[in-house]
Amino acid sequence: MEWNITVLANDSKGSEGSGRQAVSVFSVLTLTLLAMLVTATFLWNVLVLVTILRVRTFHRVPHNLVASMAVSDVMVAALVMPLSLVRELNGRRWRLGRVLCHLWISFDVLCCTASIWNVTAIALDRYWSITRHLEYTLKTRKRISNVMIVMTWVLSAIISLSPLFGWGETYSEVKEECQVKEASQQPQMVFTVRHATVTFQTDGDTWREQKEKRAALMVGILIGVFVLCWIPFFITELINPLCSCDIPPIWKSIFLWLGYSNSFFNPLIYTAFNKNYNNALRNLFSMQR
Repeated sequence: MEWNITVLANDSKGSEGSGRQAVSVFSVLTLTLLAMLVTATFLWNVLVLVTILRVRTFHRVPHNLVASMAVSDVMVAALVMPLSLVRELNGRRWRLGRVLCHLWISFDVLCCTASIWNVTAIALDRYWSITRHLEYTLKTRKRISNVMIVMTWVLSAIISLSPLFGWGETYSEVKEECQVKEASQQPQMVFTVRHATVTFQTDGDTWREQKEKRAALMVGILIGVFVLCWIPFFITELINPLCSCDIPPIWKSIFLWLGYSNSFFNPLIYTAFNKNYNNALRNLFSMQR
């Protein structure tokens, strides 16, 4: 099943033409929603970055990790999702050439890998602040968080170089095909979920412990949504070469865009569970008036 936006004006073929026209209308609506998702993802993450830059109290841990995550999600919306949308507009056919195919896949691996590792870094920071709060001082926390940010982008950049040389990429000029394979990110999912389960293992009734519980809940939801968004794509990429399954292209598109949507949910979840961000956003909009 292909997605195309061809609206048939000629209805001389009766019910067959009407059926094809109905599919075309559905495709237009779907692509419109995807375009709205791209725009919303970009604007929402930019808004988070602007808020962090403008508010001085956000210039510290863990907001530096949130800023790194927002940067990776902005890049997903600006560099990856638009070209993927163009491919959907062409009925999942890649008509932009091999060079742009390599660049698109490289950006996809870079941005999505960085986004996933940033979520992992936030989970690790919360985990250590709960289990090692005596030795995990503000100075130590700042140093470790900066190291995690640097490692996130360095490792993501190294991994993203392989598609530029054609490794892990499937391009066919005849079939007009350009596919991205990100099954290498599956260990990150296991690693992130492992620390998410430990994050919830905090008990107590003091003010600090209650504060940590609320923060742990936010990180747990952040990781839970991450798993729900990416696991269908990861499972598909894992089992497809093993069982030689013929997965319909439309399902591959759905799973891929579901993974992309995680970049939209990340800032939404973090700001929804943080009163400081809510107040900062209100102040930002009030200043614009």
